[in-house]
Amino acid sequence: MYNYPVKRAPYNKPKISTSNRGMKFEEIINESNEQYLKRDIAVIHKKPTPVQIVEVDYPKRSMAKINEAYYKTPSTTDYNGVYKGYYIDFDAKQCNSTTSFPLSNIHEHQIKHLNDITRHGGIGFLLIQLTRFDEILLLETDKMNYFVKRKNDGGKKSITIDELRESSYLIKESFPIRVPYLDAVDKIIEKMKEKSDN
Repeated sequence: MYNYPVKRAPYNKPKISTSNRGMKFEEIINESNEQYLKRDIAVIHKKPTPVQIVEVDYPKRSMAKINEAYYKTPSTTDYNGVYKGYYIDFDAKQCNSTTSFPLSNIHEHQIKHLNDITRHGGIGFLLIQLTRFDEILLLETDKMNYFVKRKNDGGKKSITIDELRESSYLIKESFPIRVPYLDAVDKIIEKMKEKSDN
Protein backbone atom coordinates (compact mmCIF):
# COMPACT_ATOMS: atom_id res chain seq x y z
CA MET A 1 0.00 0.00 0.00
CA TYR A 2 1.32 3.40 -1.04
CA ASN A 3 0.78 6.63 0.90
CA TYR A 4 0.58 9.46 -1.60
CA PRO A 5 1.01 13.01 -0.26
CA VAL A 6 -2.31 14.73 0.25
CA LYS A 7 -2.67 18.02 -1.63
CA ARG A 8 -3.85 20.74 0.70
CA ALA A 9 -5.63 23.88 -0.41
CA PRO A 10 -3.36 26.95 -0.17
CA TYR A 11 -3.94 29.12 2.90
CA ASN A 12 -5.34 32.50 1.97
CA LYS A 13 -5.07 35.27 4.53
CA PRO A 14 -8.54 36.78 5.08
CA LYS A 15 -8.95 40.21 3.52
CA ILE A 16 -9.99 43.09 5.78
CA SER A 17 -12.75 45.19 4.27
CA THR A 18 -12.08 48.93 4.07
CA SER A 19 -15.43 49.82 2.50
CA ASN A 20 -16.90 51.46 5.63
CA ARG A 21 -13.75 53.11 6.91
CA GLY A 22 -15.30 56.60 6.69
CA MET A 23 -18.07 55.69 9.07
CA LYS A 24 -15.68 53.66 11.19
CA PHE A 25 -13.39 56.68 11.66
CA GLU A 26 -16.27 58.72 13.02
CA GLU A 27 -17.36 55.75 15.17
CA ILE A 28 -13.94 55.35 16.77
CA ILE A 29 -13.79 59.10 17.47
CA ASN A 30 -17.23 58.82 19.10
CA GLU A 31 -16.05 55.80 21.13
CA SER A 32 -12.96 57.74 22.21
CA ASN A 33 -15.10 60.69 23.30
CA GLU A 34 -17.30 58.31 25.31
CA GLN A 35 -14.18 56.98 27.05
CA TYR A 36 -12.96 60.53 27.77
CA LEU A 37 -16.38 61.32 29.28
CA LYS A 38 -16.55 58.04 31.25
CA ARG A 39 -13.10 58.71 32.73
CA ASP A 40 -14.03 62.37 33.48
CA ILE A 41 -11.18 63.61 31.26
CA ALA A 42 -13.18 65.77 28.81
CA VAL A 43 -16.69 66.51 27.55
CA ILE A 44 -16.62 66.41 23.75
CA HIS A 45 -19.56 65.48 21.51
CA LYS A 46 -20.46 65.22 17.88
CA LYS A 47 -22.56 68.19 16.79
CA PRO A 48 -26.04 67.48 15.42
CA THR A 49 -26.55 68.51 11.80
CA PRO A 50 -29.24 71.23 11.54
CA VAL A 51 -32.18 70.01 9.42
CA GLN A 52 -35.20 71.93 8.07
CA ILE A 53 -38.29 69.70 8.03
CA VAL A 54 -40.55 70.55 5.11
CA GLU A 55 -43.23 67.87 4.97
CA VAL A 56 -44.54 65.60 7.73
CA ASP A 57 -47.23 62.94 7.42
CA TYR A 58 -49.33 62.00 10.47
CA PRO A 59 -50.98 58.64 9.67
CA LYS A 60 -51.85 58.27 13.37
CA ARG A 61 -51.75 60.65 16.27
CA SER A 62 -48.80 58.82 17.86
CA MET A 63 -46.84 58.36 14.61
CA ALA A 64 -45.15 61.06 12.54
CA LYS A 65 -43.33 60.35 9.29
CA ILE A 66 -40.94 62.92 7.78
CA ASN A 67 -41.39 62.90 4.00
CA GLU A 68 -39.14 65.80 3.07
CA ALA A 69 -36.26 67.54 4.86
CA TYR A 70 -33.17 69.56 3.91
CA TYR A 71 -29.95 70.58 5.60
CA LYS A 72 -30.60 74.13 6.87
CA THR A 73 -27.12 75.59 6.63
CA PRO A 74 -23.68 74.09 6.04
CA SER A 75 -22.53 72.69 9.36
CA THR A 76 -19.37 74.20 10.81
CA THR A 77 -17.31 71.34 12.23
CA ASP A 78 -18.04 67.84 13.51
CA TYR A 79 -17.09 68.01 17.19
CA ASN A 80 -16.87 70.44 20.10
CA GLY A 81 -16.52 70.42 23.86
CA VAL A 82 -14.35 71.31 26.85
CA TYR A 83 -10.98 69.95 28.00
CA LYS A 84 -8.92 71.33 30.91
CA GLY A 85 -10.92 74.57 30.75
CA TYR A 86 -10.27 75.02 27.01
CA TYR A 87 -12.95 75.04 24.34
CA ILE A 88 -12.16 72.34 21.75
CA ASP A 89 -13.56 72.38 18.20
CA PHE A 90 -12.53 70.13 15.32
CA ASP A 91 -13.55 68.44 12.11
CA ALA A 92 -12.82 64.84 11.11
CA LYS A 93 -11.55 64.35 7.56
CA GLN A 94 -10.50 61.36 5.52
CA CYS A 95 -7.87 61.08 2.84
CA ASN A 96 -7.75 58.07 0.53
CA SER A 97 -4.84 59.37 -1.55
CA THR A 98 -1.30 58.08 -1.14
CA THR A 99 0.22 61.37 -2.34
CA SER A 100 -1.74 64.39 -1.08
CA PHE A 101 -4.66 65.80 0.92
CA PRO A 102 -6.87 68.05 -1.27
CA LEU A 103 -7.62 71.43 0.31
CA SER A 104 -11.06 71.25 -1.33
CA ASN A 105 -11.89 68.84 1.55
CA ILE A 106 -11.90 71.84 3.89
CA HIS A 107 -14.83 74.18 3.24
CA GLU A 108 -14.54 77.95 3.43
CA HIS A 109 -17.04 78.24 6.32
CA GLN A 110 -15.06 75.60 8.27
CA ILE A 111 -11.81 77.55 7.80
CA LYS A 112 -13.51 80.74 9.03
CA HIS A 113 -15.10 78.89 11.97
CA LEU A 114 -11.81 77.31 13.11
CA ASN A 115 -10.07 80.69 12.88
CA ASP A 116 -12.86 82.32 14.92
CA ILE A 117 -12.37 79.63 17.59
CA THR A 118 -8.60 80.08 17.85
CA ARG A 119 -8.86 83.89 17.78
CA HIS A 120 -11.07 83.70 20.89
CA GLY A 121 -8.67 81.42 22.78
CA GLY A 122 -10.15 78.04 21.87
CA ILE A 123 -8.32 75.12 20.28
CA GLY A 124 -9.32 74.26 16.72
CA PHE A 125 -7.92 71.57 14.47
CA LEU A 126 -8.54 68.91 11.84
CA LEU A 127 -8.31 65.22 12.66
CA ILE A 128 -7.27 63.54 9.41
CA GLN A 129 -7.29 59.82 8.74
CA LEU A 130 -4.89 58.68 6.02
CA THR A 131 -6.77 55.50 5.14
CA ARG A 132 -4.10 54.01 2.86
CA PHE A 133 -1.45 54.32 5.57
CA ASP A 134 -3.63 53.57 8.63
CA GLU A 135 -2.51 56.85 10.19
CA ILE A 136 -4.38 59.57 12.05
CA LEU A 137 -2.95 63.08 12.12
CA LEU A 138 -3.95 66.22 14.01
CA LEU A 139 -3.43 69.43 12.01
CA GLU A 140 -3.70 72.68 14.00
CA THR A 141 -5.62 75.64 12.60
CA ASP A 142 -2.52 77.83 12.16
CA LYS A 143 -0.73 75.07 10.20
CA MET A 144 -3.86 74.58 8.07
CA ASN A 145 -3.88 78.35 7.42
CA TYR A 146 -0.37 78.19 5.96
CA PHE A 147 -1.49 75.72 3.27
CA VAL A 148 -4.77 77.56 2.62
CA LYS A 149 -2.87 80.85 2.15
CA ARG A 150 -0.42 79.14 -0.20
CA LYS A 151 -3.36 77.90 -2.29
CA ASN A 152 -5.04 81.33 -2.27
CA ASP A 153 -1.78 82.91 -3.41
CA GLY A 154 -1.80 80.67 -6.50
CA GLY A 155 0.17 77.75 -5.06
CA LYS A 156 -0.65 74.07 -4.60
CA LYS A 157 -4.29 73.11 -4.15
CA SER A 158 -3.33 70.25 -1.87
CA ILE A 159 -0.97 69.30 0.96
CA THR A 160 1.47 66.51 0.15
CA ILE A 161 1.37 63.56 2.56
CA ASP A 162 4.96 64.35 3.60
CA GLU A 163 4.05 68.01 4.31
CA LEU A 164 1.00 66.86 6.26
CA ARG A 165 3.08 64.48 8.38
CA GLU A 166 5.71 67.17 9.06
CA SER A 167 3.06 69.73 10.09
CA SER A 168 0.85 67.45 12.21
CA TYR A 169 0.84 65.40 15.38
CA LEU A 170 0.65 61.64 14.82
CA ILE A 171 -2.14 60.05 16.86
CA LYS A 172 -1.37 56.42 17.65
CA GLU A 173 -4.42 54.19 18.08
CA SER A 174 -4.53 52.59 21.52
CA PHE A 175 -6.87 51.00 24.05
CA PRO A 176 -9.30 51.77 25.68
CA ILE A 177 -9.19 55.22 24.04
CA ARG A 178 -8.90 54.28 20.36
CA VAL A 179 -8.04 57.79 19.09
CA PRO A 180 -6.22 59.53 21.97
CA TYR A 181 -6.12 62.92 20.23
CA LEU A 182 -6.09 64.80 23.53
CA ASP A 183 -2.43 63.74 23.95
CA ALA A 184 -1.67 66.08 21.02
CA VAL A 185 -4.02 68.73 22.46
CA ASP A 186 -1.88 68.65 25.64
CA LYS A 187 1.12 69.68 23.50
CA ILE A 188 -0.93 72.51 21.95
CA ILE A 189 -1.92 73.71 25.45
CA GLU A 190 1.77 73.65 26.50
CA LYS A 191 2.67 75.84 23.49
CA MET A 192 -0.19 78.24 24.30
CA LYS A 193 1.01 78.58 27.91
CA GLU A 194 4.62 79.19 26.80
CA LYS A 195 3.42 81.85 24.36
CA SER A 196 1.38 83.66 27.04
CA ASP A 197 4.34 83.55 29.47
CA ASN A 198 6.63 85.36 26.98
